[in-house]
Amino acid sequence: MRRWLLGALLVLLVLPLHAQRGGGSRMSPMFRSTTPAPYDSQFTLARLSYDRFRGWAADWPEMESNLGRVLQHLTALRAQQERNNVFRMDDPELLKFPVAYLSEPGYWYPSDEEAAGLKRYLDKGGFLIVDDFHFPEEWAVFESAMRKVMPGVRIDALDISHPVFNCFFPIKSLKVPYPGRLGEMGLMGEFYGIHDAEDPANRLMVVINYNIDIGDYMEHSGRSWYSVAPTNEAYKFAINYLIYGLTH
Repeated sequence: MRRWLLGALLVLLVLPLHAQRGGGSRMSPMFRSTTPAPYDSQFTLARLSYDRFRGWAADWPEMESNLGRVLQHLTALRAQQERNNVFRMDDPELLKFPVAYLSEPGYWYPSDEEAAGLKRYLDKGGFLIVDDFHFPEEWAVFESAMRKVMPGVRIDALDISHPVFNCFFPIKSLKVPYPGRLGEMGLMGEFYGIHDAEDPANRLMVVINYNIDIGDYMEHSGRSWYSVAPTNEAYKFAINYLIYGLTH
């Protein structure tokens, strides 16, 4: 039933026509206000920003808008849909929001203050979703930045048995193509994680989507740019991440 409902919702989702492929910096009608979402009982995904490159804004804010609608229909979460929050990593307000999203980390060079802020967020129980990068050079930049946040950090490959892939939707396969031409050429997602105290038996603190861009699938889910099957899977991954982050 969940799979059928998700498929039906994807057909119904319609996004602003003025948005362009590759998105990221445009403001859709429902996000015309720049007023941050209030700290209330509604779930709000916290997007992290960084300097030097606008990749942090890829697929924003349409991704959050569509994800909020699906959450509202498929889960018991009251999801924020009229506002969205973007935080610097050293902003103390970030600590009020349990799940954060980082886009295009292959261009992320955190300052000492930002690295310390993100470490504080993770240590206090925050959950981070890292998404949308695929070149080895981008991985190297991300890994270097992450080691600045958590020196000596251990990054584990995740397999389908990990609880994050089964906490709401039972995900059957991790073979999801990168959206668009790269996926058509065979580029498939890989999934990694950082666990508390570097022990895979402990809480997952960071989930890393490499060679995949679930945000792009969700941003364009009403335009028929991408196949329904991987778009459905992108929503399943995202919802599982959110549920996991809220319950661990």
